[in-house]
Amino acid sequence: MSKKTFIVPHDFTKVADIALEHAIATAKPLDAEVQLLHVVSKQNQIHEANIKLEEIVEKFNSHGVDLIPNVRIGSIFEDIGDFAAEHEAKLIFMGTHGAHGWQHVTGSHALKVVTNSSVPFIIVQEKVVKPTGYDSIVVPMDLNKETKQKLTIVSRLAKYFDSMVHVVIPDESDDFLKHQVKSNIVFAKRFFKDRGVDMKHSIISRNGFDKEVVKYAVSVDADLIAIMNLNKGNLFNVISSNYEQYIITNDALIPALIVNPVYKEGYGQSIMFS
Repeated sequence: MSKKTFIVPHDFTKVADIALEHAIATAKPLDAEVQLLHVVSKQNQIHEANIKLEEIVEKFNSHGVDLIPNVRIGSIFEDIGDFAAEHEAKLIFMGTHGAHGWQHVTGSHALKVVTNSSVPFIIVQEKVVKPTGYDSIVVPMDLNKETKQKLTIVSRLAKYFDSMVHVVIPDESDDFLKHQVKSNIVFAKRFFKDRGVDMKHSIISRNGFDKEVVKYAVSVDADLIAIMNLNKGNLFNVISSNYEQYIITNDALIPALIVNPVYKEGYGQSIMFS
């Protein structure tokens, strides 16, 4: 079998180094390789970018993970996803900035990069990864049918890091929706039990669900929040995607796993850790 591959878009900033540390921590138990990618707009920028990437490789070489530098001419909004697809990557680890940074990759722009890729992302802010990786993973499950698709990749990560998975579901007042909530809890329990993953569940307020998710994540010292990107194929709404944007730029700086849903019959695990 060929090695699993992770991608880290790197713009020579501190947050990109932190994203690389997250990728290395995840790559180690899998013996995966990490492809570093820097995107430039002009050919005369390639040489300098190559030198900087080699310096990063040298800086992180002692971690025991293969790091491969790459420079491409283009746009981050298209080339990150294309590069990941070409390398059959399993995950992309990307840092997100505040008001300033590489091509202004703030929350809404980061979401646009995610939406242009079929590969799941872990969006990282300036919070270093624990030596033990992702011990505690929060999984919000709303009533969108696509929400269950993220469970496969969460279960894989949980197995690698021996994580506790915390499923959180909105408190619904309508009887029909309450039944759906209970069905989702039963589904998640069976799903994780079948894969040998420990899971707890909580029902939290549906009012300001995104903020309640982050508040809950802080209370359980979460290392990762897993969400779906329901803007896949709907680029015009990316800038106003308040829920996803709030989660990936949350004030607690908790990294976010964000998965694009697959809208097709016979959905499988092809883009996950199969």
